[in-house]
Amino acid sequence: MSAADLRRAVHAEWTKLRTDTGHAWLWPGLVAVTASVSAAVAATTRCPDVGCGQDPVRLSLTGVTLGQTIAAVVAVLVLGNEYGTGLVHTTLAAIPRRTTVLVAKAAVVSGTVCAAGTLAVLASALAGRRLLPGNGFTPAHGCAALSLTDGPTLRAVAGSVIYLVLVALLALGVVAAVRDAAVAMGVVLGLLYLFPLLSHVVTDPQLRRHLAQIGPMSAGLAVQATTDLRHLPIGPWAGLGVLALWAAGALLVGGTLLRFRDA
Repeated sequence: MSAADLRRAVHAEWTKLRTDTGHAWLWPGLVAVTASVSAAVAATTRCPDVGCGQDPVRLSLTGVTLGQTIAAVVAVLVLGNEYGTGLVHTTLAAIPRRTTVLVAKAAVVSGTVCAAGTLAVLASALAGRRLLPGNGFTPAHGCAALSLTDGPTLRAVAGSVIYLVLVALLALGVVAAVRDAAVAMGVVLGLLYLFPLLSHVVTDPQLRRHLAQIGPMSAGLAVQATTDLRHLPIGPWAGLGVLALWAAGALLVGGTLLRFRDA
């Protein structure tokens, strides 16, 4: 894969994404859904006493759990629509190296989700900074105001953006493997939500902890935690690493199938 071929492929994928009006609502949708859900949670959660047990940073970023669905939709449609319309044959005729096609799509998806995700997460953090103090999240109750100059807060904010990008890459790998947008979304949502659901059903604490450690969503969202880190099933960056492994595995499987089977 030469640099020139990759640049040409990225430019082609960016042009397709930019000119496809069907994707136009997804970027503001990602920002609006993430920020509005986060603001709603921040506006309705109370901390009436000292040590109320709430993590104000994590509360402010709650909307990421819903915004990830839109990030996954973006990635699925980037390739799933081409399989649905047959455009994939044109794409592969123009760029015969299929690995280059997938890498280019991954680059475009990562860049666009990162941009929209940054706006969404910053808006969520700003909403939390404005709304939470009025609900008792004050220094008097042991809760400092949200600030990006605080190391754990910055890690949670930056990690949430990375989380959205990794979910999108996971979805891209899945759709490359299954070649159907609807099936791919079902698989991605199943992977994200299955482990948390099982954790609520399982009664064994040790098994519940293991499920939280290996699930892409439960592990990945640990990066948002800023309080009581010792009691987390998995550390913040380690949890994000688990999600990165899921995304890498999906891209590896999807890329291998894309390369060796007929389009």
